[in-house]
Amino acid sequence: MTATPTQQEIADYIAAAGRQAWVIPGLPENTARRPVAKVGVIGAGTMGGGISMNFLTAGMPVTIVETAQDALDRGLKVMRGNYQRSADKGRFPVEEVDLRMGRATGALSMSALADCDLIIEAVFENMDLKKKVFAELDGIAKPGAILATNTSGLNIDEIAAATGRPRDVIGLHFFSPANVMKLLEIVRADHTADDVVATCMDMARTINKIAALVGVCPGFVGNRILYQRQMQALRLVYQGVMPWEIDAAVNAFGFRMGPFQMSDLAGLDIGWSKGAKTQNPIRDALCEIDRRGQKTGAGYYDYDENRRPSPSEVTAGIIREITGVAAGAEVSEPEIIEACIYPMINEAVKILEEGKAQRPSDIDIVWLNGYGWPADKGGPMFYGDMVGAPAVLARIERLAAQDDRVTPAATLKALAAGGGRFVDIDKGGLKTGAA
Repeated sequence: MTATPTQQEIADYIAAAGRQAWVIPGLPENTARRPVAKVGVIGAGTMGGGISMNFLTAGMPVTIVETAQDALDRGLKVMRGNYQRSADKGRFPVEEVDLRMGRATGALSMSALADCDLIIEAVFENMDLKKKVFAELDGIAKPGAILATNTSGLNIDEIAAATGRPRDVIGLHFFSPANVMKLLEIVRADHTADDVVATCMDMARTINKIAALVGVCPGFVGNRILYQRQMQALRLVYQGVMPWEIDAAVNAFGFRMGPFQMSDLAGLDIGWSKGAKTQNPIRDALCEIDRRGQKTGAGYYDYDENRRPSPSEVTAGIIREITGVAAGAEVSEPEIIEACIYPMINEAVKILEEGKAQRPSDIDIVWLNGYGWPADKGGPMFYGDMVGAPAVLARIERLAAQDDRVTPAATLKALAAGGGRFVDIDKGGLKTGAA
């Protein structure tokens, strides 16, 4: 790779990274796989329904469990509607809609999952609830069944401890919409058995996903890095930079969605309830006046009837009131990018230091396929080498002087001093041979 790589060099790197992501050092190729002929999914909401569709499309029967008939009916109706729209667009014969939905069985009791080989929990992102579900599953699932959680960042070791079979527990972090997004973070917990990892990697191929094996830490690989971008974007807002100015810079970098566009799409009220005081008072204030994102027609942005966004003077006024910054700061587009993107690279290095990703290129695969990282920049690790470790370190040290949540990774300092490359970092990756 040259200092300014060609598009062909970038494409070759991405292709090689994609192939390498399937390779798990220390896991024998002849590791026996567990049979997966029938799948269970707990939850028929957005995630549960989307997850189920992956298996139905692959020809596998799925039992979907909900707590109430109306929620189950609603979930199955959404799934059928998704299939019908795809058939109407000519993506597959219309007869396939009934065939695929015919593989789905709805149920109102988890006892219906007793004969499933793989059970995926997709309930609300709450630790107590997930532990309760897994404790109940422990008494229902047959011996050898794989018990998976779709958590996007909770501690899977804690979830596994709610069962008497932690070797059977793994994280399968699907990305929303789960029937469309290609990435699947496969999260190995402390006690996850090798054959469970191997089986889930194979299963990812079966349902046409791109898998990356990662370790347990808050947010895993993708969301842990995303948090750094969101944190610095919000810090810029407190300096008087408006959300749409930050999003415009991130869009120009190559992302289809910037931090605040993404928040509006997901819904500002995720993790918020009326009267709540969170670490983001601006979000709290917007939610209190029912500006909760695209779904309410207003969030950080105003939206027209076609959900087209425009900068909001209401939001600008709330920001000025909360931050006490009367006039917007003059921050250039390159400065915005450095402030938002370089901390992501620094956090990725820390993830490698902790052995929570197998290799630097896996981090790039996660961000290319799960978060829309621009392909012409190869991924966070590849892009780090495009700008160079000294430049990344210099910005991180400036940020660290202003923000005590930011600290330079030791390996970043070593790369900057020794001329090494991010894509060559080797910290040994994830362990195999779980106890």
